Amino acid sequence: MKSRGNGMLKIKKLKKNFGDAEILKDIDLEIKEGEMVAIMGPSGSGKSTLLYNISGMDKPTGGEVIFDNMDLSKLTDEEISDIRLKKMGFIFQNSHLLKNLTIKDNIILPGFKAGLISREDVLAYADEIIEKVGIDGIKSNDINKVSGGQLQRAAICRALINKPRVIFGDEPTGALNSSSGKEVMDILNKINDEGTTIVISTHDIRVAARTERIVFLKDGRILDELNLEKYDEKEVQSREKLVTTWLEKNGF
Repeated sequence: MKSRGNGMLKIKKLKKNFGDAEILKDIDLEIKEGEMVAIMGPSGSGKSTLLYNISGMDKPTGGEVIFDNMDLSKLTDEEISDIRLKKMGFIFQNSHLLKNLTIKDNIILPGFKAGLISREDVLAYADEIIEKVGIDGIKSNDINKVSGGQLQRAAICRALINKPRVIFGDEPTGALNSSSGKEVMDILNKINDEGTTIVISTHDIRVAARTERIVFLKDGRILDELNLEKYDEKEVQSREKLVTTWLEKNGF
């Protein structure tokens, strides 16, 4: 079992406006090394906006996002892109894989672009993680010839290829049926057990119940947080019941 490290991601007084609309209002949040955190909230609460702003995919209107001792809000677009490529991984509701490449080619492309290790080592590591997530049999397929669940597994491999410190997931199971969604979460829990920090925005109670901390947003502010024990599949029903009760208390 991994131990929790110091805060790897510190958000201070984060604000995000779109025109005159205040979407995020003075958000303070710390993510520790090795944590698995879910961001929840009603539709329009700002959960995806928060994820995008703390991951460098968007720039906040105000406040600080400290990652690896750097304030992302103060960096250039080029500097942020380099950090996202080399130190972060991303999984979205839809896989966003390139249609003109095979599954494996999609996975290795960020590794080749980052240039952190040799191309031979990128290829070897790609094969290792492809086998780990169970898509070895379809790695040479075009992306239009595999299932949605297999595409998300490939997206996880792509997110892992540069051995990131943190993986951000925006509704990573949102387009999947319950069986495929469970398989994806099984993989993410295993990755987290091995030490990778994971932050997920989700509306799915089953997904949130598999994390160790849930941050609940309402009207652009953090309304409440729920700390959970390490996930144990034997306790899934009681865990989901606990999360459901807590969410109902907060008006979800």
